[in-house]
Amino acid sequence: MATASSVSSPSMERIMSLPHSSMRLRHSNAPSLLHLSPQAAPSSFSSSLRPPSGFRHHIDSKRFPIFKIRASSEEEENSESLARIRKVFSNVKDKWDELEKKPTVFLYGGSAVLGLWFSSILIDALDSIPMLPKFLELVGFGYFGWFVYTYLLFKSGRDELGSNIQALKKKITGEE
Repeated sequence: MATASSVSSPSMERIMSLPHSSMRLRHSNAPSLLHLSPQAAPSSFSSSLRPPSGFRHHIDSKRFPIFKIRASSEEEENSESLARIRKVFSNVKDKWDELEKKPTVFLYGGSAVLGLWFSSILIDALDSIPMLPKFLELVGFGYFGWFVYTYLLFKSGRDELGSNIQALKKKITGEE
């Protein structure tokens, strides 16, 4: 089956070989269209299956497929996604039912939201002070450099960082 890009004719080859100066855009009240010079107008249409001259690759090449197609029905996909959603909600419900101190969760959650709101107000206020954001950026770059030099550049520092992270995990989970 021939595609539009693989159809060639002598008039198409003439169009493809024209210099760009012979193709001009003409402005009018009508939508802008590409107008070609009279010598580039196609005289007849022949449907040879050879690609236009100058093309190195064929568009319909089947060496490297772009898309992998898998046949499935919409009902199958919907049922799979609904099963995943139900599983997530059941896991969340089970975790919520296991909690003994539910008011504490609301207290911590409200405190976190309030803290984020307050910190955004504080950051906006600090950002409006001239030269302070650039100074804080410089301090951040300095701390980043120190952190890389201390913990990431050498193996002993990476080992120390790993042990510090493991100790912090144990403190958070209460295993220590």
